[in-house]
Amino acid sequence: MAAFSISEIKKRIADFPKKNLIHLPTPLQKLENLSQELGGPEIYIKRDDMTGLAFGGNKSRKLEFIIQDVLNKKADAIVTWASLQSNWCLQTAAAARKFDIRPILILFKTYDLPEEYDGNLLLDYILDADVIIKEAEKGKAVRIEDIYEIVKAVENEVKEWGHTPYVAPIGGSMVGGSMEKPLGAISYVNAFVELLEQAAKQGLEINYVLHATGSGGTKGGLAVGAKALKEDTKVLGISVSENKESYGKEVLTIARDTVKALSLDLSMAKEDIIILDEYIKEGYGILNKEVSKALRFVAIKEGIFLDPVYTGKAMAALIDLVQKGYFKKRDKVVFFHTGGTPALFPNKQHLVNLLKK
Repeated sequence: MAAFSISEIKKRIADFPKKNLIHLPTPLQKLENLSQELGGPEIYIKRDDMTGLAFGGNKSRKLEFIIQDVLNKKADAIVTWASLQSNWCLQTAAAARKFDIRPILILFKTYDLPEEYDGNLLLDYILDADVIIKEAEKGKAVRIEDIYEIVKAVENEVKEWGHTPYVAPIGGSMVGGSMEKPLGAISYVNAFVELLEQAAKQGLEINYVLHATGSGGTKGGLAVGAKALKEDTKVLGISVSENKESYGKEVLTIARDTVKALSLDLSMAKEDIIILDEYIKEGYGILNKEVSKALRFVAIKEGIFLDPVYTGKAMAALIDLVQKGYFKKRDKVVFFHTGGTPALFPNKQHLVNLLKK
């Protein structure tokens, strides 16, 4: 028995205005060849890489709500941050430009890639975003407590330029900066609603949802959606950067903030946030043999390209979990493709070297 009906959740989400930036619903399709090759479970893919903004991705769902918030607050510039080849920053810049909002991106060198116009950095340049590049600890995602002074200094500089800046937290996930509600997570409660409606039309009973998780908004939203609408569906978040203990606390905070924002009579507990951290391996954004093999495997079997930072790592995890017998043969598993494919290109040499081995 679901705690809430889909119509009830839709009504709560409708209280949060948004701009229509993307093509919805994104496709839900069975990966026939992949399922057959792995010998079960039945694997489906939710194509959030096909949202239609820039090169697509999960962040554009979030930005529908965030851009509306920017406009409501009468800001004319948006300041945000992430790693050098961030899909979040690209998506933010693309969405901002559509509404004549100036994008200022603080990009941190969290992995060893050159500062050249390739991948998302090239697209940032085409969008004429203001790009500020900073050094950072390698193999770790950027955390606000480590870079707060940098963000604050940029915000103040933008004000000196005569702009009214909106500070958007990394990934549009954790409440902070100018974002007073967990808008990114709310967008993924909405995505879970969309998924259930598609599954019902296809006669599909979903046992698991699996996705890559980094800043926590997608994970928090999907977890709340599952708890509210289909508690027997387990949402597995494959961490790309942080250990499950510390990161799980952040996601739980996002989930509880989401429950509060939507006025849901729902209790989110630690057990509702399932995060697997054993696939981080060498660190955030660092390509390895398992990820490169997963990228090629899905490309050959399904004609679908994944990215090397998020979805490639999540797919490597899914393949490993299947091989270890984590799922039953008849289980239905939905893999969220969260986009980010432009990052393939700046990683090209490392990827080719790994595939040749």
